[in-house]
This record gives sequence, C-alpha cells and structure tokens, in this order.
Amino acid sequence: MELFWHRRDPRTVDNAGLAAAARSGTVVPVFVYDADLLGTLGDRQRVFYLRAVKRLEARYRELGSDLVVRSGAPDEALVDLAEEYDAETVFYNEHYRAARRNRQRRVDAALSDDGVGTDRRTDLVLVDPGRLERSYPNHSQFHNDWEAVPKRGPYEEPPADALASVGDGKTVPEPDADIDLPAAGYRAARDRFDGFLDRGITSYNDTRDDLARAVEAPTRAVSRMSPYLATGAIGIRELWSDAGEVYDAVSGGERRNVDKYRYELSWREQQYHLLYYNPDLAVSNYKEFPNEIAWREADEDFEAWKRGETGYPLVDAGMRQLNEEGYIHNRPRQVVASFLTKHLLVDWRKGARYFTEQLIDHDYASNHGGWQWTASTGTDSVDVRIFDPVSQASKYDDGAAFIREYVPELREAPTERIIEWPTLSDGEREAVAPEYPHPIVDRNEGYERAQRVFEEALGKR
Repeated sequence: MELFWHRRDPRTVDNAGLAAAARSGTVVPVFVYDADLLGTLGDRQRVFYLRAVKRLEARYRELGSDLVVRSGAPDEALVDLAEEYDAETVFYNEHYRAARRNRQRRVDAALSDDGVGTDRRTDLVLVDPGRLERSYPNHSQFHNDWEAVPKRGPYEEPPADALASVGDGKTVPEPDADIDLPAAGYRAARDRFDGFLDRGITSYNDTRDDLARAVEAPTRAVSRMSPYLATGAIGIRELWSDAGEVYDAVSGGERRNVDKYRYELSWREQQYHLLYYNPDLAVSNYKEFPNEIAWREADEDFEAWKRGETGYPLVDAGMRQLNEEGYIHNRPRQVVASFLTKHLLVDWRKGARYFTEQLIDHDYASNHGGWQWTASTGTDSVDVRIFDPVSQASKYDDGAAFIREYVPELREAPTERIIEWPTLSDGEREAVAPEYPHPIVDRNEGYERAQRVFEEALGKR
C-alpha cells in the first residue's frame, strides 16, 4: 500500500506524484487539513482552493475510492496514516516556498524515523529548477536554457483499480463563505481552457493587452487560467501539451499567437526558478544595491492605492477590479505595481502582501517575483523601469472601456478627459467628474522622484 499526500494539487489528472504512486502499488489518497498553512492564504483563495479539494474528493468517490482526510501537522498525521494503512512509501509533489520545503523536511524525517520512505516529484513546473543554472541576467537567456530541456506530456488519471477502497467518514470542511468566485476544481479548469483553445489562443498575442476586449470577452482575450494553476486544479503539463497541439495544427499569425502563450508560461517557470535558488524572494530584494532605497512611509497614499482612489484612472480601475473580483488583468497589474513602487515610492513588499490577501490566483513565486521585476529590485535588465499610467491608458485602453467598467464616477466623462485626467487642471477635473478624486501625486514629480531615488540607490548620483 502507498499513500499519496495531496498538497497544492487537488486533481487526479496530470498529477506527477499520484501517477508515480499508482505505478508503485495500490494508492490511498490523503489530504491533511493544515490550518496554519491555510491561514496564510487570502480569504478568496482559501475558499476557492477548498472547493477544489471538495471536487477532488467527489472524483475519488466516483472512482470507487475516497480522499482520506486528517487535520493537524502533516508530519504527525502522515506517520499515523502510514501506520494505519501499512504504507511502504508516502508520495507527494515538490514545493519551493521555504515554509513548505520545511514541512517536506519534517515529513521526510518523521516518516524515516518510523521506517517509511518518501518519494517526491516535480509537478508544479515543466522543468525542475535544479536542472538549470543558478542565475540568469535576463529572461531571454533563462528561456534559451529552459526551452532546451525536454518536457514530458501530461500524466493519465490512475485507473480505478489502482486506488484503495477506503472511506472513514471524515471529509473536507465545506467552505462557509459568501464570496463570488469562479467554478472550482479540475472540470471547471478544463472547461475554461477548452474554451480558450477554441476561441482565444490563436489571437492571444494580438488581444492579450486589449483592455476593451478584456471587458467584452474576458476569457477570450486571455486564458484566465491563473486561478486554476495557482491552486493546482489543473496541471502545467496539460496546458503546455494542449497548447502545443494547437501550435502544430496552425500556421502564420495564428501560430505566432499560440507561441506567445507558450512563451508566457516560461515566465512562470522562471519565477519558480528564482524562488528555488532564492528562498527569501518574498522579503529581500533580489538585486543588490550599493545604497538603501529610500522608500516612503506614506500610509495615506497606500490606503488610497488599495481603495482605487489615486486619481489615476487606469490604476484605480485595476485596483477596483482586484478588490471586486480577486483578479486583475496582467497589464493593469503591472501598472498598479509600478505606480505604487515608483510614483508613490512605497515598498514593493506592502503591495505584494496586499495582493496575497486579495488574489484568487495568488502564486507565491509569481507574485513576489513579479512585484520585484516591476519594482526594479528583481531580474529586469533595465535599471529603473517606470510604467507611465497615462500613456499606458492611452495605448491599451484608448476608448476607456476598462476604466469605465470599474470606475463609475467617470462613465459619463469624455474619453479624452478620462485618459488625460492626471494632466488636467483641478478646475477641468471638477467640471468633468466632481466625484472622482484629483491625483494624489503629480505625474511628472512622481516620475522624477522615482528616477532620483533609484539612481541614488544604484550609486549613480
């Protein structure tokens, strides 16, 4: 008998560790309800994840098995379960966050002391980070090495006869929360991705930054698969393989669009590579600075940013989407992060923590690696990258459709006034939309202050 410990992988399809356990013997699927770990998730993501686990439980019952549920510390619960089921090995999938790696070590040690082996597999990523160099100067060089590594296809769901006939009456707690969330679990993820493959992937590069399209057809402009990847409801090999099949079947501009989608998945891979070699990625600057960055203690500005009341329409639209939906489109996601860390000069760690609290698709590696990239403390080859929120709105939301969707105070305003809002005089703004706030920082002053502070930190002044 073998145990498979489900962690951030609530699925039976394309699950590396589960497939390995099924090849080794009869499998008892296990989930340990770890309140300490679940407490680190934001409310939305915790509910979304637990709903996915409930779907997993239902799937095992359809297969004639069940998900054995225990609560408490995994090292204690798994030792007890291994003894109860006379298991030879506990299989699980590798994680890269420091706290989760510590849990792995405690589990390995406790089981070893009890004479039980462990077997962990690479599942979160397509390429084991340990197979690549320790660091890369830019994403292009990372991508070159990463692309050269062969990538296997998705794992099949274990056959029913590979799963133990178990069931002891315990179940995953039903999340009790009145939160509007997407449908959870593998089947919902699969349905969403099928829709994107049919109607969106062959135009992905052309539409992914089109914010009007993101309002009109949100799951066609981009895949919106990030919540499912972040909670492990679907496997990365499955996405990669299915996108590859479309790539092989099309040509010309459609192939270019599909290739861009696959390329974007490599950014997620690099964030896990960073976390693997830099376990303090969430708390320490990746880039070394000769001098300290003079972050501002600006609590009022930070609160205005969180509320979406900065007086910068695209920034506010992005933050309000985040607050309302627990999701933010990638383009405004970069803009709001840049605005906080550059125009407001607020430490990126504060923004990253707020995203952790709010996002359904919070991913520890991607969230902190992405914030560091935008804050110019990460892997970006540009010394000081600043997204101008006015020009970004003009380029990607030129009809102000996205802004109007999330900022009702501006719905009746002329489009050019919405786009130019931070550059208007106080009188012009009050005449156009008196209920919408004035900018909390001057556009040019914020830009120049950020340039100065980062150049001083870099020792260039």
